[in-house]
Amino acid sequence: MTHNVPNRNFSYPTAIKFGVGRVRELAEHCASVGIKKPLFVTDKALAALPITAEAVGVLKAAGLGTAVFSEVDPNPNEANMSEGIAVYLAGGHDGVICFGGGSALDLGKMIALMAHQRKDLSVWDLEDIDDWYTRADAAKIAPIIAVPTTAGTGSEVGRAGVLTNSATHKKKIIFHPKLMPVVTICDPALTVGMPKFITAGTGMDALAHCLEAYCSPFYHPMSQGIALEGMRLVFENLARVYAAPDDLDARAHMMSAAAMGAVAFQKGLGAIHSLSHPIGAVYGTHHGTTNAVVMPWVLDMNRPAIEERIEKAAAYLGIAGGFDGFRAKVMELRAVLNIPANLTALGVTNPDLDTLADMALEDPSCGGNPVEMTKKNTRALFEACL
Repeated sequence: MTHNVPNRNFSYPTAIKFGVGRVRELAEHCASVGIKKPLFVTDKALAALPITAEAVGVLKAAGLGTAVFSEVDPNPNEANMSEGIAVYLAGGHDGVICFGGGSALDLGKMIALMAHQRKDLSVWDLEDIDDWYTRADAAKIAPIIAVPTTAGTGSEVGRAGVLTNSATHKKKIIFHPKLMPVVTICDPALTVGMPKFITAGTGMDALAHCLEAYCSPFYHPMSQGIALEGMRLVFENLARVYAAPDDLDARAHMMSAAAMGAVAFQKGLGAIHSLSHPIGAVYGTHHGTTNAVVMPWVLDMNRPAIEERIEKAAAYLGIAGGFDGFRAKVMELRAVLNIPANLTALGVTNPDLDTLADMALEDPSCGGNPVEMTKKNTRALFEACL
């Protein structure tokens, strides 16, 4: 495969090793951060694929073992975490390599976070609320190396992970500054084999992160600029990689856009995510695809507060027609990617709208929405999306 992807080392906000084939450096990056016996955390589907065998082979050749944990659900929960921690402790591991999409990255982070904490500390005690993260002993969090194989969540550059409570079916954002991976390897070649619907869903997740960060009312001009450029990369490259999966240049741009979305959403998320989290937790839908489904109706609800800002974005992105042109571009991209038309088409049947609205309003993402979310407008938004 020919390409023009440069090898670059970034440090924004963590050390990023960016370039085709750089997964081959995995063992040397373990050595650089003092990991001698890593637990390699991935998901069930990836565990059987050649890219995983190649990565584990790099570790084996360097004498770092071949320990793999892959009992990771699409929406990982505390049972997956407990099982992973048991494997981590039994193997005497001293670090975690998170390899995969958002599910594997998030669960690997949770294992690194909780494996050595005191027994009376629950992971739910570390939800992203106020300074709850200070309840954890930072010195006992294992070092994390992240290797994303999708271009979507951006968890590889984030200080949090999403975990679903299997009893309440609520997704919780677990936060600690030391959940930031010490090294991230962004190798676009690892994303080439993604199923098309995963390419589409993860790419739309990156767009949702950039769009919501850009529209959030809080002050963070650095994130604002990153969000705008991230949207450009998605609009210019997502349809390309969907049509031509081995286009490494477009894959590289999407990998950058995914990391940029996660950096940008320090500025805030909004209704797209606060709707998507309960839908995913209750119905098991793919997170990024759910974001893509609800995106147009969230734009509509927020229009009074964001129209002028979206007009400026559209001008920069070369999209004619201001807000309406931008919305049409989102609809056009959804059509190209075969995103389901609405939540019903996604498989959401006979929903309890009052419960979903309550869950959405409890989600921390709703605080960054440019229009204040209420029980009435959130319920109406769910209805529109159906």
